[in-house]
Amino acid sequence: MDLASFSSSLIRLIQVHGPWIISVVVALESAGVPLPGETILVAAALLAAATNQIDSAVVVAAAAAGAIIGDGIGYTVGRPFGMPLLRKYGRYIRLNENRLLIGRYLFFRYGNAVVCFGRFIAVLRMFAALLAGANGMPAGRFFFFNVCGGICWACLFGFGAHAVGTEIYKISETLSLVSLGLFIGAGSALSIIIRRYEIVLLRQAERALSDR
Repeated sequence: MDLASFSSSLIRLIQVHGPWIISVVVALESAGVPLPGETILVAAALLAAATNQIDSAVVVAAAAAGAIIGDGIGYTVGRPFGMPLLRKYGRYIRLNENRLLIGRYLFFRYGNAVVCFGRFIAVLRMFAALLAGANGMPAGRFFFFNVCGGICWACLFGFGAHAVGTEIYKISETLSLVSLGLFIGAGSALSIIIRRYEIVLLRQAERALSDR
């Protein structure tokens, strides 16, 4: 499926199911299912900028709710079952031993920041909450940073994409498609950089956790 077809499919889903599909997709991604949560948020925000079919505030609220609920599910699952569950089923959500080790390392050093800002990083978004539960992060502290991170992420990507889309549609519809392509291209470039940096993180994690 090419970019245009994929974007059209997402927009049709949003038109049919409204904010519910945004919440469900984002929640499932946050709970560990490899779905395009961030992409559907951006697509919905651009749809809101181009039409009156959905309100941008509703888009942001739906995404934030999905992010918070999904991370809550991930934390709840991770708390009792912990690392054995991640090791057994992690391969289905692209979690190998190296990424689990990196996650543990980042969590031990920057636990609060991982929960709050891990949502902005593709590598961490799907399993930050699972690691929080697996590493025994206190529930009150987890949910505080979970709520803060979910709201900040939804506002930044939702209102940001809406603002960009509004300006673009004042010029032409063609330029809006170019903008969406550039936005996704920039995200792909960021993912490549993050994957390369994984090697550095892995070495640091191996040194830091070798005696644990």
